[in-house]
Parts: sequence; structure tokens; C-alpha cells
Amino acid sequence: MQQIPKEMFQPVRAELSEAEKISKPSLSYWKDVSIRFRKNKLAMFGLVILIILVFMAIFGPHMTKYDYATNDLMNTNQPPSAKHWFGTDDLGRDVFTRTWYGARISLFIGLAAALIDLCIGVIWGGIAGLRGGKTDEVMMRIADILWAVPYLLLVIILMVVLGQGLGTMILAMTITGWINMARIVRGQVLQLKNQEYVLAAQTLGANTSRIMFRHLIPNAMGPILVTLTLSIPSAIFTEAFLSYLGLGVPQPLASWGTMASEGVQALQYYPWRLFFPATFICLTIFAFNVVGDGLRDALDPRLRK
Repeated sequence: MQQIPKEMFQPVRAELSEAEKISKPSLSYWKDVSIRFRKNKLAMFGLVILIILVFMAIFGPHMTKYDYATNDLMNTNQPPSAKHWFGTDDLGRDVFTRTWYGARISLFIGLAAALIDLCIGVIWGGIAGLRGGKTDEVMMRIADILWAVPYLLLVIILMVVLGQGLGTMILAMTITGWINMARIVRGQVLQLKNQEYVLAAQTLGANTSRIMFRHLIPNAMGPILVTLTLSIPSAIFTEAFLSYLGLGVPQPLASWGTMASEGVQALQYYPWRLFFPATFICLTIFAFNVVGDGLRDALDPRLRK
């Protein structure tokens, strides 16, 4: 039998210049999420669109000399030009100025309704999932009863009864709007509450709120954020639908919904009046959707296809 030389058992010396260098410190969870999100080009494109829309909503109305409510009956239904970049409406009001004032209202309605849905849904679904048993059954049966009521019908009835206004619209949207968020949160909590780290926290005497907001909700942020980003464009679309029915924000206030509603009536002869608000509604929905998908993938890489 051939003997193996002893030299083959000697450790190999690595040159210091060729040795692997560990130059990067360990990353925190949210920093790692941020890096993964920035690598998603489509999500970053959607984020850029949202930033531009918010920027224009803040500063756009100040880029012209026109007021959103001032009538100019000598310049009604003028097409886009150097004087009126988006044209004018049937009362001679500058469509560019009204578009970005409308962006403020539409985005505010979308964000406010979604955040209220988030708060109610997280608390309701979290308690139901963590407590379980009879508590869970009663809470979710209440949610099921409310869910059985047609959403748009309930919103319309409340708007008719309570009258037009931003507060009324947001209230009407959130009466049942939180239920989908509650179901998502409940499902996530049911999956997570038997994990070892949650059981360990319970053994150490952590109270319910600490377990909920320290251990369960942070680990369910992926589905929660995706649901949140879908809730915002849904609320914007609902506002547009209510405005089409004449239940939107009162005049002379403008929103993308009210402008689109007015533009539909003038579509045959003055198409620009519908084009601009409808385009920005579509861009907003697209941007929120792709940002939501990007956040989902960044928070949980296992969800990537």
C-alpha cells in the first residue's frame, strides 16, 4: 500500500494579501430590508412616482398665478397651452392648479382612510388571533356580519345621511374598511403565536401588549404593509366613484374624483379635462401597487417567485 507523504498533512499557509477580508459589519433587519428594496427597480420606480406626486401636490398649485376656485368665464374650456398648461374647465378655472389641489385631497383621503383601517384592523385582528377561543369567535363573527353589508352601498347611504365632507367620507370608508386588515392580521397572529420566541416571552411573563407589538406585529409586517398599500388606492378609487355619483367633496373644492366626474361629461369635446385627473389616478394606483409588492419581497425574500 502506497504511503501518503507527511507533507500533505501540513496546513496550507495563506498569504495575508489573498486572505478573505470581512470588511462589512453585520446589518440590522431593517437595513437589510432597505437594501433589498432598493435593488427592486420596479418598486423604486413606483416610489419615485409617489415622491413626484407628493411634491407636486405640495408645490404644484404655487407654480402658476391662478387660484383653484377663481372663475374666468372669458376663458372657458381652453385647451392646454403655454398660458394654461392643462387647459381650463367650463368655468374658466385653471385645470393644472385644480389638479394639484385635487391631489392633496385625494391623497389625504387615501392615506387617512388607510391609516384608520390599519389601526383598527391591527388591534382587532391581533386581539382575536392572540386570545383565540370564544373571544376570537365572537370578534370575527361581528366582523363577518359587517362584511356581509355591501361596502359601496353602506358608504353611499352614510354619505347621503351625514352629508358631504372630507370627514364624512373618511368615516364612511372606514366603517367596514378595516375588516380585511383585521383578517390578515388575525391569520398572521394565528401562525406566529405558537412560535418558540412567543412562548418564551409568555413564560418570562410578558404582557399581551408587549407580545403583540414587540413579537407578533413586527413579524407580520410584510402582509400588513402590502394590505396597507392596496388600501390607499382603493380609498382613492372609492372617492372617485362617490364623486361620479355627486357625493364627493363639495364645490369649489377639487379632487381627482370630482375632476374626473366633470371630465366624463365633457369628454367628447374637451377630453383634456378627463385625461389629466384620470392619468394621475392610474399612476397613483400603479405606484402604490408596485411599492407594496417591493416591500413584500424585501420584508420576506421567501415570497419572491
